Amino acid sequence: MKREAREQARSLRRQGYSIKQICQQLGVAKSSVSLWVRDIPLTEAQLADLKQRHPIFHGQHAGSQSIAAKHRALREQYQQEGRIKAREGDMLHQAGCMLYWAEGTKSRHQLSFTNSDPEMHRFYMRFLRNCLTVKNEQISLYIHCYTDNNLALDEITTYWLLLLELPESCLRTPQVNPRPTSSQQKGRKLYYGVCTVCVLSTRLVQQVYGAIQEYAGIDKPEWLL
Repeated sequence: MKREAREQARSLRRQGYSIKQICQQLGVAKSSVSLWVRDIPLTEAQLADLKQRHPIFHGQHAGSQSIAAKHRALREQYQQEGRIKAREGDMLHQAGCMLYWAEGTKSRHQLSFTNSDPEMHRFYMRFLRNCLTVKNEQISLYIHCYTDNNLALDEITTYWLLLLELPESCLRTPQVNPRPTSSQQKGRKLYYGVCTVCVLSTRLVQQVYGAIQEYAGIDKPEWLL
């Protein structure tokens, strides 16, 4: 009788049944079934099927979907706030949003703006401070600079901090690389490297996305993903 149950258990396991299902069907202890079928591997499809049928999986899946829907709704709300702001006719806000559309990183959660032009950076900082009310403590400053430019690293970092009127606490570890050929071209010597200004805020970046769409008369649903 035990041998027959063992063979049935092994047959059911090869068909992809879980150990719990086999125990219920044969009325055998879990310890016995585990021992009988431990050398029988399941295919990826069988494992996936067992996972799909597990109640914990469905609870986790439903929970993750609910959380995703909640955060998407928030992003939609923030974009609507940006659209409303765009209707106020603030020229600095409009110019700043268009500049970010052209030069900013299209991230879901952070405003990240990279450039080597000091005047462009100063204008962008005006946009951040005056239109988005960003405080210094919200800003992270990243500098990518080059060797063989006759400038010390502290000269380069001080240049950007003074230019952007930021405290040293905003500065993150600079990255120093060999100067690329492009920076050696006439009229394009990047003595102070490239600077990135980052603000970690889902609300702000989504407000900017909403404003860009309002100003340009377009819809970019992929910015909500």
